[in-house]
Amino acid sequence: MAGTYLLVLIGPASVVAVSLIPSLSSLEALTVIAFTFGMTVWAVIFLIGGVSGAHINPAISVAAVSSGRFEPRLLLPYVGFQTIGGLLAGLSLRIAFSSVTTSSDLGSTKLALGVSPIEGLVIEMVGTFVLAFSALSASSVVNRRTRQAAVVGLTLFCLILLIGPITGASFNPIRSLGPSLFSGYFSNQGVYWIGPLVGAVAAGLIFRRLKSHFNARSKQLPVCLC
Repeated sequence: MAGTYLLVLIGPASVVAVSLIPSLSSLEALTVIAFTFGMTVWAVIFLIGGVSGAHINPAISVAAVSSGRFEPRLLLPYVGFQTIGGLLAGLSLRIAFSSVTTSSDLGSTKLALGVSPIEGLVIEMVGTFVLAFSALSASSVVNRRTRQAAVVGLTLFCLILLIGPITGASFNPIRSLGPSLFSGYFSNQGVYWIGPLVGAVAAGLIFRRLKSHFNARSKQLPVCLC
């Protein structure tokens, strides 16, 4: 809950903050936002990864379950606490920026002009797939938590740079829900729920298949003792 709270508070707050600085170019603003999200994820994984696995995104939890690396019975409690954390963050954003006039709607994720909901859904699905596969791979292959955090944080940073101008780069239903609920901006919420969840399931299933395939191959290889 605390990790999700920090992500949904700090990340969208950076969106509001850059919208209040007209001197920033679009690229500069996007870089600040991407860096803020990436560093927040890095910090959360580093700080609480050893305690809870740093599940701060329902889509990542779903990917972990579908990959076979997380117990299904824990999914509902985790998502419940993630939702509480995201809603508390949305409320905190509302209180913090209640006197500020901005077009960012508390950092809500929005589709760019000309992007259809179907296009946005597919883009969010692909982005979540990449993020979830990165998180699963890092937790499986990378030993040190600092490096795991760096891999996931850097992946998110790059994805936001690439996809942020198109969909807002959510990849996280609760990240979209918190700011939207307390700003009253509800357009295209389905994009930010269906896309990430489908992408997460696909990432988990493919990761599971690939891992079992390589495990089976490794058992067939001769052991070298030289």
